[in-house]
Amino acid sequence: MTFLLHKNIYLSAFLFLIIVPTFFFAQTVISSPQQYIERYKEIALEQMYEFNIPASVILAQAIFESNMGNSNLAKKSNNHFGIKCHIEWGGDTAVVHDDTYNECFRKYTSIELSYLDHSLFLKSRGNYANLFSLNIHDYKTWCRGLKASGYATYPYYDVVLIKIIEENELYKLERPEQLKEAIAITTQHEIKTTVKSSNKFSDYENINFDLLFSNENDIPTQIINFICVAN
Repeated sequence: MTFLLHKNIYLSAFLFLIIVPTFFFAQTVISSPQQYIERYKEIALEQMYEFNIPASVILAQAIFESNMGNSNLAKKSNNHFGIKCHIEWGGDTAVVHDDTYNECFRKYTSIELSYLDHSLFLKSRGNYANLFSLNIHDYKTWCRGLKASGYATYPYYDVVLIKIIEENELYKLERPEQLKEAIAITTQHEIKTTVKSSNKFSDYENINFDLLFSNENDIPTQIINFICVAN
């Protein structure tokens, strides 16, 4: 009886050690670009609307730089864009072997902050300034511009990004219906905050904000007018 009891305990422990890590691994590893895109698409759309960077390019960079979120830098430091510290960085850091040994990379408390910092990084550095005059649909020139501006040392960086975008049809994220989603994601809370702080709208709680996003052709005008009136 004791032998059987011990045997069952050992068997249960063995199965636990095998099954639990496998389950955990399956829950955390992203196995395809499409999985990554579905998980982080909304963040990319928000960055596109806020900073005029194509969401297709943002996601292509993130997929390549972080190996779909599976690289050590991504998992341990939430850095999905391979951004190094540079002299202006005052946040947490991680030391990683990249082009040379012991290079300093930025470390974030969340993946959302990695996306935001990527946008701010491009927006604040002069060598990327010309990219922001491009049409939001011109993902190819964006990719080539990132390579030409020195974002990465890999010689075919732009080719790889374009390939990721086209294989996964990420260019569709710049279509009007997706721009509507980007506007909705980033603007609803801003409008609510603006209106709530305005004395002109005492019945704030009764305003149906969904109506602002009911007709994609009128969205920009409605939003602009609403904010102007609220201010």
